[in-house]
Amino acid sequence: MHDFIIIGAGSAGCVLANRLSENSQCKVLLIEAGPEDKSQLIHVPIGLAAMSRSKTLNWRYESEPQAALGDRKLFWPRGKAYGGSSSINAMVYIRGHKKDYDQWEKMGNDGWSFDKVLPYFKKSEANQTITEDKLHGNDGPLFVDNLRTVNPLSNIFVKSGNEIGYKENSDFNGKNQEGVGLYQVTQKAGERCSSAKAYLTPILNRQNLDVISAAQVTKIIFSDKTTVGVEYVKNENTFSAKLNVDGEVLLSGGAINSPQLLMLSGVGPASELARHNITVVKDLEGVGKNLQDHLDITILHEGDTMDSIAVTPVGIAKGAIATVDYLRNKTGFLTSNVAESGGFVKSDKKQKRPNIQFHFLPALLKDHGRQLMYGYGYTLHICDLQPKSRGVIQLKSSDPLEAPLIQPNYLTDEEDWVNLVNGYKIGRNLLNAKAFSPYSKGEMLPGKMVETDEQIRTDIQKRAESIYHPVGTCKMGIDDMAVVNPKLQVQGVSGLRVIDASIMPTLVAGNTNAPTMMIAEKAASMILAER
Repeated sequence: MHDFIIIGAGSAGCVLANRLSENSQCKVLLIEAGPEDKSQLIHVPIGLAAMSRSKTLNWRYESEPQAALGDRKLFWPRGKAYGGSSSINAMVYIRGHKKDYDQWEKMGNDGWSFDKVLPYFKKSEANQTITEDKLHGNDGPLFVDNLRTVNPLSNIFVKSGNEIGYKENSDFNGKNQEGVGLYQVTQKAGERCSSAKAYLTPILNRQNLDVISAAQVTKIIFSDKTTVGVEYVKNENTFSAKLNVDGEVLLSGGAINSPQLLMLSGVGPASELARHNITVVKDLEGVGKNLQDHLDITILHEGDTMDSIAVTPVGIAKGAIATVDYLRNKTGFLTSNVAESGGFVKSDKKQKRPNIQFHFLPALLKDHGRQLMYGYGYTLHICDLQPKSRGVIQLKSSDPLEAPLIQPNYLTDEEDWVNLVNGYKIGRNLLNAKAFSPYSKGEMLPGKMVETDEQIRTDIQKRAESIYHPVGTCKMGIDDMAVVNPKLQVQGVSGLRVIDASIMPTLVAGNTNAPTMMIAEKAASMILAER
């Protein structure tokens, strides 16, 4: 029997396990579908390049065919190991924009304004280079640092931004988000600092914490409308875990798995549950709805330089040297998160704040890294930060081991098209700036044949992909479509909360890992205050 059963040891779940088990009176169980985080692909930063191909560390989801994207199915990688997606992501530390959180509070979510959530960002953060700053923390478990080794091309990207009018920004999480610069990363001494490394690994010996890996929760168990435990499958055998009186199940499966498990357990739209003969515990229309994600388009240049990270004979030789450097000093390009620099800009003069984000890679990247690209070059990712399009997660069947139906409905709102096309043009200008001229042999993709807005739209239709920031499917709020209230308690049942990126009412303007960890920090604080 446990006081808390946490489902998912990802960005949020590891935070919860740590903070709740700090109270020795609380008995905590953490259940993770994936393995322990022992793979060196996780811990050596450059290993992320191979993570998209992993079948053991990645759920490897696919969306439904997207009408606006030529009926293509899009690849949706999600982490499946201790640390969840924080164990396979690009380690970029971004919180989003202040107005993201102020908007949440205006939607009726008291306590979720930027000023109210900032203490939890700071509580989480151990920034190694930005000190004595009221917007940053230095004593938390999550190490945040500058890259130890920066590729010369990443600095050229920043210089090119300066040339066309964008100021250099040394802190995208500071007072101003706009500009171009080098990203800070979640690394400690040259190794990835996932939520598992930061929060879970140091506390695995706590007597009041039990952790079960490679075990998939298949059902949340209710007695009437009170949560009493969970069922899970491990090694093809089914087990159950029960709660103590007044205990709680904390669902931290993420924007895909959390709504799926709620529906499998009888909490969701009654019409959806009826299609799969699932008994309704609570008819909750918003479960699975409100899905949002950042759609991304790339521009690739062939490099007239050997500085890029490349699959070539010289590149492989550099890799061997870098391996020695890494083993000895934890420096060199093996410490790269690949997406080393980037920026936040406005797609047009009407925008009140940045709505386009860039990730610059000093390497050629195609198909999420699942296809090797030979030769020298660099890639610019361009994404629309505030999409208006909304999708849905649904069940394909009542089989808990079958992946759910993922329907993002990308680009169903015309404004999303306009913003992404404008961002595309700005990205092109950045790569065509004078600073890059000594380093480029020319644009590989999309190429000179793509010039007009209509041609750009066609290219987006053919090549755009997710940049892996799904949120919103268990929305926090006070309206009829809200799944959880501002305390993250599931509406209409007791003893159950959702604590992960799925509770975001709207998508933050940036990468989602740090905000998800903040959500868990705030949730843990609320829970412990109640007890």
